[in-house]
Amino acid sequence: MFSRKRPRHVRPDDAPPSAALAQSLSTDGEAPAPDRGPYDIRHAPDGVPRLDLGSLQIPAIEGVEVRVQASPEGAIEHVVLVSGGSGVELGAFAAPRTEGIWAEVRDEMLKNMTDERLDVREVDDDHGTALLARLPDPQGNLVDVRYVGVDGPRWFVRATFQGPGAVDPASAPALWECLEGLVVTRDDEPRPVREPLPLRLPPEMAEQAQQQDGS
Repeated sequence: MFSRKRPRHVRPDDAPPSAALAQSLSTDGEAPAPDRGPYDIRHAPDGVPRLDLGSLQIPAIEGVEVRVQASPEGAIEHVVLVSGGSGVELGAFAAPRTEGIWAEVRDEMLKNMTDERLDVREVDDDHGTALLARLPDPQGNLVDVRYVGVDGPRWFVRATFQGPGAVDPASAPALWECLEGLVVTRDDEPRPVREPLPLRLPPEMAEQAQQQDGS
C-alpha cells in the first residue's frame, strides 16, 4: 500500500500544506508553532511528557497503551497505540522539505484499493483529506480503517486507525489526541523520499527486551 517508487512529489501550490509544513515554509523565523501536531521537533510544546522512540515522540495520554514490535537490537518495526476497541499504527517517513507527498501517496493507495475492488473513499477530517476503507483482516472479517497523512518539513507521518475510532474520531478521542500531540524528529542523514525514519526503543526498554530474549 505504500510504494517506494520514484515519486513525482506535490508542489506546495497543489494542495494546502499541513500546519507543520506551512510553518516550515514561513519566512518569519519567529512565527508561532502550529496549534496542533504532529509537530516538528523545533515547535514541540514544552512541559509535555512523551515516550521517545527516536524519530517519533509519543505524548503520554491516559488510557492509551503503546505497543511496539522491535528487533533484539532495539530497532522498532511497528508502533501501535491502543485505546478501548480502537487502535492506530504510526509511521514516519522521509520527505522533501518544501513539498508534501500525502496527496500523491493517497492517490496511489486509492487507485490500488479501487483496482482490488475494495470499499474505499476519501473523507475530510481535522488533518485534511483521509482515506476510509473497509478491509479484510487475517480472519477474513471486514474492519474499518482510516489512513491519515500529515506532511512536515522533510518528513511525512502516516496514521492508520482501525476500529470504531476510524469511522468516528469522537469514539477514540485519546488516540486522536496522541496524533495531535505527536512530535517528529528528522535526522540530518540524506534519505530517499518515503524511506522510513529510524525508530528505536529507549535504552531502558531495549535492555529489558534483551533480557527477556535471553531468558
